[in-house]
Amino acid sequence: MVKDIYQAAKTRRSYYNIDDKKIVPEAKVEEVVEHAVKYTPTSFNSQTGRVILLFNDQHNKFWNIVESNLRPVVPEEDFDTTKEKIDGFRSGYGTVLFYEDMEIVENLQQQFPLYSDNFPKWSQHSSGMLQYNVWTMLETEGLGASLQHYTELIEEDVKAEWDVPDEWRFVAQMPFGNPVDEPEEKEFEPLEERIEVYK
Repeated sequence: MVKDIYQAAKTRRSYYNIDDKKIVPEAKVEEVVEHAVKYTPTSFNSQTGRVILLFNDQHNKFWNIVESNLRPVVPEEDFDTTKEKIDGFRSGYGTVLFYEDMEIVENLQQQFPLYSDNFPKWSQHSSGMLQYNVWTMLETEGLGASLQHYTELIEEDVKAEWDVPDEWRFVAQMPFGNPVDEPEEKEFEPLEERIEVYK
């Protein structure tokens, strides 16, 4: 059932307890990601967003890389907690890797020197919108997801494993799967402290 945009924004949450039951076909997940990549806005229509979509063993391989890179840097007495967290992400059946093509960003900086300092910022804005769109659209299909940032720690190993171009900058990771339970109730600060309206 397709949710309206208000409901989709309200129900998009971080799901940490997921499993690999395929309640949504892989082809549908691909369709969702393709739609988000195509229609998410970018500055100057630069279309800088890049995505790698991992399923099944490839998804597991990614989280194995995360775990193996965390082991040397996390104190041994804390590693069980870290492993439990990684196991939770690995228990899903897919992960979306988000990138930005910095060659495009750098070309725009050269073409429009007046805005040069802004293009990296605008690239980040576009990436955030892409992440949100994918996240929300996966949720509307009934999947649970969360956004993770193990980026710098694993970037070189991920680049080598999936032959990622040098000009792609790693931004975030989104494990997804069948939501096993609902997230806790979310608390909100009063809107009157967050919004000002002048008429």
